[in-house]
Amino acid sequence: MRGTLALAGAATLLILTALRVSAQSPAVAGDPLPGITPREFQEFRLGLEDFREVEEASDGLGPLFNGTGCAVCHNVPAIGGSSPMTELRGGFRDADGKFHIVGGTTLFQMFSLPDHRCQAVIPAEANVVARRAPIPLFGGGLVEAVPDETLLALEDPFDRDGDGISGRAAVIVDKATGQRRVGRFGWKAQIATLLTFSGDAYTNEMGITNDVFPDEPRGGISEARMRECDRLKDPEDRVDPRTGKRAIDNFEAFMKFLAAPPRGTITDEVRIGEQVFAAVGCTSCHVSTLTTGANASAALDRKTLAAFSDFLLHELGTGDGIEQGAAEQDEIRTPALWGLRLRRPLLHDGSAATPAEAVRRHGGEASGVIERYNRATEPMRRALLAFLDSL
Repeated sequence: MRGTLALAGAATLLILTALRVSAQSPAVAGDPLPGITPREFQEFRLGLEDFREVEEASDGLGPLFNGTGCAVCHNVPAIGGSSPMTELRGGFRDADGKFHIVGGTTLFQMFSLPDHRCQAVIPAEANVVARRAPIPLFGGGLVEAVPDETLLALEDPFDRDGDGISGRAAVIVDKATGQRRVGRFGWKAQIATLLTFSGDAYTNEMGITNDVFPDEPRGGISEARMRECDRLKDPEDRVDPRTGKRAIDNFEAFMKFLAAPPRGTITDEVRIGEQVFAAVGCTSCHVSTLTTGANASAALDRKTLAAFSDFLLHELGTGDGIEQGAAEQDEIRTPALWGLRLRRPLLHDGSAATPAEAVRRHGGEASGVIERYNRATEPMRRALLAFLDSL
């Protein structure tokens, strides 16, 4: 308890910072960012309309897909959130432990167009199979606006400070821009920008090709069979002559101007819980606040966000065995904790029903943190969980 009390002053400052951020947040999840201009609100509204649209085969849906629209997987507690649905990924790990892609992909879509000639098939040699849950998109524009340099400054791949935490930034080539960027979206931090996120999801989750991802997902089937099933000319996402925008541009705008989730009630127990959260070392990965860089949008320009994440890759014993982007098999990007009270289940595969279960599942780099958590008194642990339930 003495270590916790010694951090009370610093923790109080963190709490006040979080309260200031919360004061600028919307009252309802799914609202647009406070302070956006009328033009930005129009872009947000048009993006929301496209996000809610139900796609059909005539729009390019399929032949392989996981959902018929963005909101199918992002709707709890509001459009842009998460859902209990999961996607299926697989691969092959050889005797030396090296990971290999099988069937040309790690993603195997759950559905196909009605004739089922192109139903995804997981090759028999796949010995790694994993589920992944949708990640909430609230505050996506703020996360995108955090400078790469900020995230690079947080990494410590060789654990030089000796705290056991050795997170590293996922430096990848962004598909939309061709630039080397720090990834921050996706469970493997494999995506750096919202436009790339939009293009990836439109093609791989709905089968609608676009300028960023022009190739149909194959789901383990042959190219010849895919040509038989896919009769529409690629890319299927075309510029709307009325707006000059592609659907992926509209998705990007919706996520860019989608506000961070509102904070819950902050009680005395919650304040104590945030002190415990910091004292046991959770903030080594779940960094309390970050700041965006200079931005053309005043709503995104040098704003503080209380996402409670460093957006780095860590090995915590909860990995899914899939290599993707810059991430190794057992690495997972630190999930943002804002909005935690509004989503269940938890962890990358939805296998934890509660925050308490998700905490207990931490290991690897977080072993020291969990050891301190387990040594804490029962009231301290309850307070920490109350804090998590306020996010």
